[in-house]
Amino acid sequence: MSETPEQRSRTMRAVRSRDTGPEMIVRRFLHAAGLRYRLHDRRLPGVPDLVFPSRRVALFVHGCFWHQHPGCEAAARPKSRPDYWNRKLDGNVARDARHLVELAAAGWTALVVWECETRDPQRLAALAARIREGQEHGQEGNRGSNCR
Repeated sequence: MSETPEQRSRTMRAVRSRDTGPEMIVRRFLHAAGLRYRLHDRRLPGVPDLVFPSRRVALFVHGCFWHQHPGCEAAARPKSRPDYWNRKLDGNVARDARHLVELAAAGWTALVVWECETRDPQRLAALAARIREGQEHGQEGNRGSNCR
């Protein structure tokens, strides 16, 4: 699909950084599983989407495109303006990695759930179990098996 610059601009303005569809799925699932959390704690590196303070767990719900989920079809880069998109998306990935390192250095377990994983209830149940047990889920998580 070919968009005009005005259409692309309108589309990009509509992209949310909080309360996204995938984030809301994770929040509802974890709440129903009896886990309680805080939202968007600005005191922590990267402002995690969900924070479990008593467990010292920070959870990020990453969009597969914006955070470049390895092996996921949804992470395909746009063909238009490759210099812009490569710089933008590579910067996102580098920033994400830096935040995970900073959280670990501060004694937090940083977990990442990918947008495509939110469509799989078994993956969400495993995430809830990891949070309860305090085990690391890892940055890469699922390598594309549930992706579009």
